[in-house]
Amino acid sequence: MAQPKMVDGRAHCVGKRKESVARVYLERGDGGLTVNGKDPEEYFKALPFTEDMVNLVARKPFSVTGTENNFDVEAKVEGGGYKAQLEALQHGIARAMTALSDEYKKKLKREGLLTRDPRMVERKKVGKHKARRGQQFSKR
Repeated sequence: MAQPKMVDGRAHCVGKRKESVARVYLERGDGGLTVNGKDPEEYFKALPFTEDMVNLVARKPFSVTGTENNFDVEAKVEGGGYKAQLEALQHGIARAMTALSDEYKKKLKREGLLTRDPRMVERKKVGKHKARRGQQFSKR
């Protein structure tokens, strides 16, 4: 696992999911969250139930450690789709929190938030329509 760095008094770490990468800067504050310079509800507005998704996924590391409204997060996300970007953001926040306390690390590890999800899209094979979908069989 990449060790979180302290840059200008802020914890910096990278979170990943599928093709998405989130660069996260975490510092003590009042619970602000910006994604690519925008409010997360505005940035992820293509997702259904946006506000609920952001609260459930991106803010989960804070609820697990009991530190809601204690940190400000500034993130730059790129690649993949919105859902994968949101999960990459969650992974980056969790990793950055480990720079601040070992107690956070234990709680986040127990919830599985420090583990990068290794599932990726399977490549298309030769002679197939998609990765596994073959040609339709005709008996006659």
